[in-house]
Amino acid sequence: MSKELVGKKCPNFEGECTNNKKINNKNLLGKNFIIYFYPKDSTPGCTTEGQDFRDNFKNFQKLNTDIIGVSRDSIKSHENFKQKQEFQFELLSDPDEKVCKAFDVMKMKSMYGREYMGVDRSTFLVDEKGIVKKAWRSVKVKGHVAEVLEEVKNL
Repeated sequence: MSKELVGKKCPNFEGECTNNKKINNKNLLGKNFIIYFYPKDSTPGCTTEGQDFRDNFKNFQKLNTDIIGVSRDSIKSHENFKQKQEFQFELLSDPDEKVCKAFDVMKMKSMYGREYMGVDRSTFLVDEKGIVKKAWRSVKVKGHVAEVLEEVKNL
């Protein structure tokens, strides 16, 4: 069972991001932010999800809300993915899964009969005071970003 984060302080995290940036939960205080976890750069579902956040980026900005994408991919992979898809937001590299584990998004998955630990596609909305307001786990990409945007409007 997943760790319940809604209504609690955002887990502490820090990581290397695209554009040679370091991001942590403390330097995000004062703005709402979306932190979304996805399995792998440049795969169909992850690309579509990122494009949906990209296409709604200005709407999130108008609502004082930053977006951060997180996967276990390298900074180099993230830079290529971000540039190719023209993402306006940063992608955090989490190769050691510290951020993934802080948000409890690692779970047992299965592909072709082989079991492995992987990232459960998840999104968290954190308010300007650092409180997790909403968590979406095992996300289905279609319509997800619109749902997240509606939730931000209701903050």
